Amino acid sequence: MQKIKPAESPDAYIAALDGWRRDLAERLRAGVLGAAKLEEVVKWGHLVYFSNGPVLLIRVEAQRVLFGFWRGKRLLEIEPRLKPGGKYELANLDLREGMTIAATTVRKLTKQAVALNHSVGDPTRASKDG
Repeated sequence: MQKIKPAESPDAYIAALDGWRRDLAERLRAGVLGAAKLEEVVKWGHLVYFSNGPVLLIRVEAQRVLFGFWRGKRLLEIEPRLKPGGKYELANLDLREGMTIAATTVRKLTKQAVALNHSVGDPTRASKDG
C-alpha cells in the first residue's frame, strides 16, 4: 500500500489529501480537536495527538484511513469496530471508502482516551508487554 508522504504540519497533511480520504480525515480531526485539549503534530508520517503521552492517531493511506488509539483496547464499549493489535493497548478503526463514524463517537472516544492517559498514565511508559 502506498503511503502519503510526510507533511510538515497538520494543515499540510490534510491539504495533501483528496476525495473521500480528505473529507473523512477533516471530520475526524475536527471531532478530535473539538473534544479535548491535545497537542497535534505530524509524527511517524501521520497526525498524532498527545496529552500525557500519545493518545490517538489519524493515518491516511491509499485505500483506508486508520483512527487509532494507544489505549484502544479499553474503548471497545464505545466503538466495537476497533481492532486490537500492536504494542501497548493499541486498537485501530480501519475506515474504507463509504464507511463512516458518528461525530459523537469520535468525541466520546477522544475524551475517554485522554481521560485514560491522565488516570492511568502515558501508555508508552505504563505498559511494557507489547
